[in-house]
Amino acid sequence: MDDRPLLNRRLAGLGTTIFAEMSALATATGSINLGQGFPDTDGPREIAEAAAEAVLTGRGNQYPPGPGVPELRAAIAEHQQRFYGFEYDPDSEVLVTAGATEAIAAALLALLEPGDEVIAFEPFYDSYAACIAMAGATRVPLTLQPPSFRPDLERLRALITPRTRLLLINTPHNPTGMVLTADELREIARLAVEHDLLVVTDEVYEHLVLGVAHYPIAALPGMRERTVSISSAGKTFSFTGWKVGWVTAPAPLTAAVRTAKQYLTYVNAGPFQYAVAKALRLPDEYFAGLRADLTRKRDLLSDGLAQAGFEVFRPDGTYFITTDIAPFGFKDGLEFCRTLPERCGVVAIPNVVFYDNTEAGRSLVRFTFCKRDEVLEAAVDRLSRLRPS
Repeated sequence: MDDRPLLNRRLAGLGTTIFAEMSALATATGSINLGQGFPDTDGPREIAEAAAEAVLTGRGNQYPPGPGVPELRAAIAEHQQRFYGFEYDPDSEVLVTAGATEAIAAALLALLEPGDEVIAFEPFYDSYAACIAMAGATRVPLTLQPPSFRPDLERLRALITPRTRLLLINTPHNPTGMVLTADELREIARLAVEHDLLVVTDEVYEHLVLGVAHYPIAALPGMRERTVSISSAGKTFSFTGWKVGWVTAPAPLTAAVRTAKQYLTYVNAGPFQYAVAKALRLPDEYFAGLRADLTRKRDLLSDGLAQAGFEVFRPDGTYFITTDIAPFGFKDGLEFCRTLPERCGVVAIPNVVFYDNTEAGRSLVRFTFCKRDEVLEAAVDRLSRLRPS
């Protein structure tokens, strides 16, 4: 073999995800894992039973149709109509994917050419960087600053160049918990139309809004025809291991994304697709109860973190809380998180891994609150051992 690196240079520096590292650390130390965002309880039993029934009756045990089973595509279209007033054709404008992660990858691989620029909110979910790199494009970060993490829309305008092809929007935003307002979305939409940009919008936390409203950008004038909207079942229904996501977009965009998607997983999660179709049709009380439960958990952990000495940026969405560790005399969130299990038996995620501009996120640390109350209370008790400097 020659001396060239084995890893494609586009992926150089990505390595093992921080989630794998911190979850392994939690297991090795017996720590409470408030790092990776997965619930520690399952979703509705009736939805799990629907998946089991699909397996036991042989429904979905073989390859499902490439775009997804018709029942789920119909349910996704109904969901978009029910919550946002959208009309999507389930046959030509809906695509089922292996979670939102595959949907993002397929969309970016399908829509970008080498040399294109993608503007994304920083900090950004780690798969964004990898998918943009695999497409041969360049990521251009719009850095969100504490305490509010609101986007600087004048800065957004300044970042747009003749090479800008696409805006990658995430609202509610992971990891900061920022939720774009209607006014902010209108301005972003205006810039997209003015510069004839495509928009890929990651809305997996659409039902995890806490005291505010979620507005989809595709509803705004001139946006439906240029927007790929992405969501998934994992966050809303607490079945993250099923990996069922979806795309809704006009037929030409959906066809483009489907072309890339079919060479990634081809199909996935046959029996679970039938169960997710049932989940999307749950009554309004389910979604209201989810928001109420997460609001209470957010407040429980936010108050505990503040009492322990963290500077807390209380989120409006998702199930993550971003904090600043500066009050403890620490500047390096990665070092802080790697030593936190030994000091008090809790695992968190350093936000710096979500930044290109690492100094902007150096002292920020993310905790998740999608855990049982007793787990959150135990974590708060352990974190109270820390003392600000």
